[in-house]
Amino acid sequence: MIDAVGNPQSLLLLGGTSDIALAIAEKYLAQRPLKVILAARKSERLDAAVQRIKNAGGEVSTVDFDAKDTASHPGVLDKAFADGDVDVAVVAFGLLGDPEEVWQDHAKAVELAAVNYTAAVSVGVALSDRLKKQGHGTIIALSSVAGERVRRSNFVYGSTKAGFDGFYLGLGEALRPLGVRVTVVRPGHVKTKMTAGLPDAPLAQTAEQVAEIAVDAAKKGKELVWAPAPFRAVMSVLRHVPRPIFRKLPF
Repeated sequence: MIDAVGNPQSLLLLGGTSDIALAIAEKYLAQRPLKVILAARKSERLDAAVQRIKNAGGEVSTVDFDAKDTASHPGVLDKAFADGDVDVAVVAFGLLGDPEEVWQDHAKAVELAAVNYTAAVSVGVALSDRLKKQGHGTIIALSSVAGERVRRSNFVYGSTKAGFDGFYLGLGEALRPLGVRVTVVRPGHVKTKMTAGLPDAPLAQTAEQVAEIAVDAAKKGKELVWAPAPFRAVMSVLRHVPRPIFRKLPF
């Protein structure tokens, strides 16, 4: 159970090698010991993630998870919940892709949509079923400002995040009367393995900075938060820019 000051005793990372998800785990572990379940495919990256959690003082276990194998997701979550309640679940997996390549390559476009949206819906529905049964819990869903107004420069990725964002906001409304909370986090550019090699964008953040915002928002029961906070004002303006002007903006 989550204690009186908002600290969980158990944490599930769906996308257990995600830099942001691991930073979220470390933020919680800095406040109290807890059990961390890493859901990811077996790899050297997963081995490194296990050691990272152990170094932070966590009790860690792993569950084999393939985002594209949606039929397996209910079973994955059965294993994740097998040893007891999960207080906080972080949905943190996804693909970025090369923005110009992906809209011109059928297989890569379908893969991006399958991982970023279809798989996210799949785990969201399966996860909510377990959280409803235990009667409590929080989902931290890592969305993106790219989904708030989809830009030409990365419209395939942005469109998947628009769908992800809408689904988890709606899921939060559906679960709220049942004692389960959903916090949607909208980061901008984050310096992680996924964005390695890309130039920094305005208001760029580290994984640790996003994690701090996410953990604080979840503790306060916020439904939606931007990382960093100024993106809320930026995106509010951009949403109202007429399309003929919007398409000329340099991003």
